[in-house]
Amino acid sequence: MVALPVIIGLDALQSRYQVVSLVQETCGLAAGYKVGLPSLLRIPGIGREVRKACDEALVIADLKLADIADTMVRVAEITSGWADAVIAHAFPGYEGALDGLSRFLEENRQKLVVVVAMSNPGASETMDPILEKLVGIAKRARAWGLVAPATRPHVIARARNLFTEAVILSPGVGAQGARPGEAVRAGADYEIIGRLITTSRDPAATLQSLAPSYKGRHV
Repeated sequence: MVALPVIIGLDALQSRYQVVSLVQETCGLAAGYKVGLPSLLRIPGIGREVRKACDEALVIADLKLADIADTMVRVAEITSGWADAVIAHAFPGYEGALDGLSRFLEENRQKLVVVVAMSNPGASETMDPILEKLVGIAKRARAWGLVAPATRPHVIARARNLFTEAVILSPGVGAQGARPGEAVRAGADYEIIGRLITTSRDPAATLQSLAPSYKGRHV
């Protein structure tokens, strides 16, 4: 089976065994895995174990970065050797923030992914009205990817029109209400899916059952 355009969010899993087992079971079925702060704080060294368990996958470190450049770089250093990409927020701006992080990641041969909108309802009050400005910051930082919510497909479409070259990753599928395939049809390249898969008794089978939602969009 060709890998689906799905990035599995691992943060709901509680143990090293659960994470490694799920990655091994779904390796080759999903396009990649997102390792966030909950996993990194709960399970030391889990990023490298995810990389080892499925070396072919896209591994993304979601560190919730939103600070000055020096601080973000110091945090991003922990991803060297295992993460293909690192997620940061756009709102700290470019100068003195994303400019330094972007340079560091480029030197480290890693990709920058910038959050320009979030999947929670409150983000529609704060981030959506300034989407153009946030996407502009991401473009200036030479971001490889954008995070835009599957819960609001029209935001994905706007982000796609504003930054056609970017890879769009969309969270919010499953537990937050968006249905598999909706974000991809709106213009996203990958959907980030967590609990729908990680809480399943058979994650591989659950993932395979989603294939019809992505017909013609496998990676």
